[in-house]
Amino acid sequence: MSVKNTSTGIKLLSFTGKMKTLHLSWMAFFITFMVWFNHAPLLAVIAVSLGLSASEIKTLLILNVALTIPARVIIGMVTDKYGPRLTFSILLAVCSIPCFMFALADNFEQAALARFLLGFIGAGFVIGIRLVSEWFPANELGTAEGIYGGWGNFGSAAAAMSLPAIALYFSYVSGGENGWRYAIALTGLMSLVFSFIWYFNIDDTPKGSTYFKPKQTGAMEVTSISDFYLLLVMKLPMYGALALLTWKLSPKGVNLFGDNIALIAYLSLVVLFIIEVAQTYKVNKHIFTTPVLVEHQYKFKQVAVLNILYFATFGSELAVISMLPLFFADVFSLDMVYAGLLASLYAFMNLMSRPGGGWLSDKYGRKKTLLILTAGLAIGYFTMSAIDSSWPLALAVIAAMACSFFVQAGEGAVFAAVPLIKRRLTGQIAGMTGAYGNVGAVVYLTVLSLVSYQIFFLVISATAVLGFMVLLLMEEPKGAMTEINEDGTVELIHVS
Repeated sequence: MSVKNTSTGIKLLSFTGKMKTLHLSWMAFFITFMVWFNHAPLLAVIAVSLGLSASEIKTLLILNVALTIPARVIIGMVTDKYGPRLTFSILLAVCSIPCFMFALADNFEQAALARFLLGFIGAGFVIGIRLVSEWFPANELGTAEGIYGGWGNFGSAAAAMSLPAIALYFSYVSGGENGWRYAIALTGLMSLVFSFIWYFNIDDTPKGSTYFKPKQTGAMEVTSISDFYLLLVMKLPMYGALALLTWKLSPKGVNLFGDNIALIAYLSLVVLFIIEVAQTYKVNKHIFTTPVLVEHQYKFKQVAVLNILYFATFGSELAVISMLPLFFADVFSLDMVYAGLLASLYAFMNLMSRPGGGWLSDKYGRKKTLLILTAGLAIGYFTMSAIDSSWPLALAVIAAMACSFFVQAGEGAVFAAVPLIKRRLTGQIAGMTGAYGNVGAVVYLTVLSLVSYQIFFLVISATAVLGFMVLLLMEEPKGAMTEINEDGTVELIHVS
């Protein structure tokens, strides 16, 4: 029987054993988010430097989250097969390249390509979810995953608070208007350097533990015929989001490319979906002839529910982080540096909110915690929809921070449940659930490009209500999940 870890408890000041793994994990995630959202607080300066229109700025926001949809699914599979150590180090190194590309961009087309490619770094989150689940027992897992997600997510707030000042410094030193380029490039250098730190300091599991891998790769395993069809249904929104992005970039949207390219993109998505259906059947065809033993089954329904909740929580966070500086600047007539600092308070809540959601899940149960937080999320965004210039600025900021608590605590609660479904598929489950967060971001940002800020917040609130109703179908994780060692012995992994 494998050993999870001999030490007990979460000791934040420790930097050995499982705590070293947790700290390095959130640091890696922190850097990915800093790189991923390094443009948001600098948008006004970048727009002037590159001569971007308002429509092109919004297009960059959508492009930034688009590639993360397939990337999280792919990285989830790669993580399950090759392990977090190798996967994260390569991702950090490779994604520094489009970061440097964006820093050197001279026009909208170059910036758009770089931001599209940078969406891949948003998949780094999935890797840490699998790694943390290997090092922490079930009764500490929600808190550990919450710390990982919350402190790592803070990278976007750190970018909002620090990069404008760094850009101003470099502009002053160089005597030009390219300070933003140095600030962006600095985050790319951080990513490149940390890729080596990660590789030489991380192990996939504690000594003596087994790293369970999927029986087959190329598609997610399911354990019943009904789950097979539910899996296919849950893939459709991901392709729908990519089709929505194509529409947004076509002549019917911002006209980044022509009708012929758009048609090719639509047809490619159809072909890719057909290929994925075939691959999913290939991996799971045995379930149509040989039922899976009950002790080895898991319920994909659990994954589907968490996908929808992450659509509303993380999807809305990505969208709001991207637009909140502009929202405060427009509604309250603020300069972008001040608006960016105020908007960073929304993401600042991640430091405590997401770990808090995980801790509440560990203490009071996954489902109960999610129900309360999802209800609060719906109320929070409904409140934000009422914000206008007549509000005191301080009250508007407080409303945004209160809403942020429920959003990010909800994210922590979602990923307190994800690793308790099926250990060897944790990367893929986290990848799919994480991808739904990006589907939500694409949908919400597209809505934002078509409607007012008030309607935008109301739409998010409505999807949170839908998530609450779907959540009633979720089952509280309990007992143990089973995995098979390479020697054929069965291992029980407790989830409650």
